[in-house]
Formats: sequence, C-alpha cells, structure tokens
Amino acid sequence: MEYGSIHREIHVDAAPSVVYEVVSTPEHLQEWWPDSADLQPVPGATGAVSFGDASSGDVKVAPLTVVEADPPRRFSFRWVYDEGQVATPTNSLLVTFELVPSGAGTLLRFTEAGFHEKGWEAAVLEEQFREHVAGWDHFLPRLVPYVARLVSAS
Repeated sequence: MEYGSIHREIHVDAAPSVVYEVVSTPEHLQEWWPDSADLQPVPGATGAVSFGDASSGDVKVAPLTVVEADPPRRFSFRWVYDEGQVATPTNSLLVTFELVPSGAGTLLRFTEAGFHEKGWEAAVLEEQFREHVAGWDHFLPRLVPYVARLVSAS
C-alpha cells in the first residue's frame, strides 16, 4: 500500500459558496470535524483545531496554518506539525478542499498529502496514515448532512 496521500470525493447538495464556508470557518468546521476550531480563512493565518472533551482535560490540540483561501473554489491548510514551529512541506501535512460546481451542488475533492515528506519511520508512517484515513472516513461524511441541515434552515 502507498502511504503518500489520501483522496476522497463527495457530492454535497449545496452551492460551492456554501460548502466553502463549511470547510473554512470555525463555526461550521466544529459542526462536522473538530470539537473546536480557531482560525481565520486567510492565507498565512495560523490557528488550531481541538479534539476531545475539555471538561475531562483529554484534549488534543493541533496547530494549523492556512495555505490557500480562494472562495468558493479552494481552501487548504497545513497541520500535524509541532506547536511553535512554522509549517513547511517537510514538517506538516497539507489538507486541500477543492470545490467544483456539479449540477445544483458541489463535488468536494479532498486531499491530505505529505505523509512521506514528514520523514516518519515506516511503522509510524503506516500508523499515522491509517489513523488519518479512519479519521477522514469518519468526519467527511458528516459534512453532507450538516450542509443539508444548514441549507434547509435558510
């Protein structure tokens, strides 16, 4: 198995402008992905996403840096790098959401890349890759019903 990048495509029944907001703004991100998010969707901006229950103290915080913010077409960020460091292609993973109009909806093309570039030893690379595949396979499908609820409420 190649552990270089993760690719997923999902169809979302909403315009690219709506889907862009859902993948790029904290108030929407935390409805389908992290438990909390703090970021500005502006290239170069730094922020963080958090997973876990703050009341129990079991929280994992992941810093991130926005790479590209091109509404309503593309949003990307780097994450999985050590706090206090500047994200680079050799110390972080790159997540990209590409949004393509498709009928009355949007084809969301998701990619997470950079696993090899991190320089992990083989066992760590395989474990991290599998964890990220499982994570995105859990979280990405949650985006579709969230957007449906959002669109129906407006």
